[in-house]
Amino acid sequence: MNLADLLLEHPFADDEGLLHTVTTSTSAGEARARVRELAAELAIEPGQGVAVMLPNGPELVCTMAAVWAAGGVYVPVNPRLPRREVDAVVAETRPALLVTESGSTVLDGEPRRFDPGVAFVVWTSGTTGRPKPILHTHEAYLELLDRVLGPLRAGRTSDRPPTPNLIPVSMALNAGIYNALFGLRAGAALVLMDRFEPGAFAELVDRFQIRSTVLPPAAMSMLTDSDVDDLAPLRYVRSITAPLSPLQARRFAAKFEGVHVLNSYGQAEMGEVVGWTAADAKAHPEKVGAAGRPLPGVEIRVDADDHLWVKPPNAAVGLDERRDVDGFLDTGDLARVDDEGFVWIEGRASDLINRGGNKVFPDAVEEVLRLHPQIADAAVVGVPDERLGEVPVAFVVGEQVGDDELVAHCREHLVPYKVPVAVRWVDELPRSEVGKVLRRQLAATYQEGTP
Repeated sequence: MNLADLLLEHPFADDEGLLHTVTTSTSAGEARARVRELAAELAIEPGQGVAVMLPNGPELVCTMAAVWAAGGVYVPVNPRLPRREVDAVVAETRPALLVTESGSTVLDGEPRRFDPGVAFVVWTSGTTGRPKPILHTHEAYLELLDRVLGPLRAGRTSDRPPTPNLIPVSMALNAGIYNALFGLRAGAALVLMDRFEPGAFAELVDRFQIRSTVLPPAAMSMLTDSDVDDLAPLRYVRSITAPLSPLQARRFAAKFEGVHVLNSYGQAEMGEVVGWTAADAKAHPEKVGAAGRPLPGVEIRVDADDHLWVKPPNAAVGLDERRDVDGFLDTGDLARVDDEGFVWIEGRASDLINRGGNKVFPDAVEEVLRLHPQIADAAVVGVPDERLGEVPVAFVVGEQVGDDELVAHCREHLVPYKVPVAVRWVDELPRSEVGKVLRRQLAATYQEGTP
C-alpha cells in the first residue's frame, strides 16, 4: 500500500471536511482532486526525491501525498530553517525538485534515486552530532501506524468517525508526519496548526471537540504558564518530540484537571515503541512521568549499564550497525523498568555525567533547578575536571538570583555529588528543531569561557 492511499482512499465522502486550519476547511473531495492534480504536475521519475518547503496546512498535506502518488520520495524542509541548513538538506538528499509557496523548481545536479519502497526522509535530532537522514518505507510505516492503532481499534465501542486529529507541530518533523498519517489511517479529519499559540490551540480543541491530542513538552509549558484555564473536552495529551519531565507532567495535569498526560517513548528511526493506554492512565496515576509500557510486538531490555535496547517489528532503513545479534537496536538512552513493566527514561547515555565514579543524570538536576520560583528553564552538562573526570555545570534562564542561593537550593534536594559546581545565566537555551537542548553547544561555550 502506498501512503498516498491514506488520503486518496479516506472513508470520508467528497463533501465532508477533511483538512482544517484556524481559518479554512478543505473537503475530502477537494483534497483528493488536489493530490491528483499535483501528482500529474510533478516532473519526476520513480524513486526521485521532492523537497517540500511549505507551512503546515492543507496544501502541504496534499503535496506530500502527491509526491507518493507520483512514485517519489518526500523530503520535508522546514520553511523556518536558515538558508545554509536548507542547502545542507538538499545536498544530502539530492532531490529532483524543490516545492515552495512560489511553485516548483528543478534543482541542479543529478537527482538521487532512492531504493524502491522508500516513502520519505526525516532526520535524527542532532543533539549529539550532525543530524543524519533516516529513510522510512511505505510498508514499515504502515506497520508502525497499525502497531499503535491496533489496541485503540480493539477498544472502540462506536461506529462514529473518530474526532479530528490535531497537528500542533511542524510536518517537517517525523512527529508531524506521523500524527497526520495516524489521523488519516484512523479515518479522522486533520486540524493543522502552523505555529503553536495557547489561545488558538484552546479554540481549536473547543471547536472540533478534541478529546485526545499530542503536544511537545515546550507547548505544555506554554499552556501551563498561559491565561488559558480550560481545555474541555480534552481528556488525553500525549507527549512527543522531546523528553517530558515528571515535573512538567504534574504541573500540566494540576492546572488542567481531568486531562491525563500520557508520556511515550520512540525515535524517528523506529517510531513509538513504548506508550500508554487509556486504561493504564486511569489505573496508574502515580506513574505520571513514566514512558509507559512496550507496545504490542515490541521487545525491550535494559543491560547491566542501564542502556535501553529495543526490538521493534519494523524500523527505518540502514540501522544494521546499531543492531546486536538478536536484532535489538541500541537506542543510546538510559532507562529502568519497574516491577509493573513501566519504562522510565533516565536520559541520553551520552549526556550522563560521571563525577568521580558517581552517575549524575542531568534531567534529575534540571528538575530541581526548575523548582526554584525564579528559574524558567535549565540545562545541566558535564565539563572536564582534572581530579574527578567530569563535573556538572548548570545553565539557567530566569530572574537572576545569587549563585550561592541556587546551589543551596540544589543541596536541599540532591546528594552532594549531583550539585552543580558552577552556574551560568543565559537568555535562552540552544535547542534543536524538535525542542531538545543542544548540550554539546553549552559545554563548548563553557570550555571556551564565553557567557
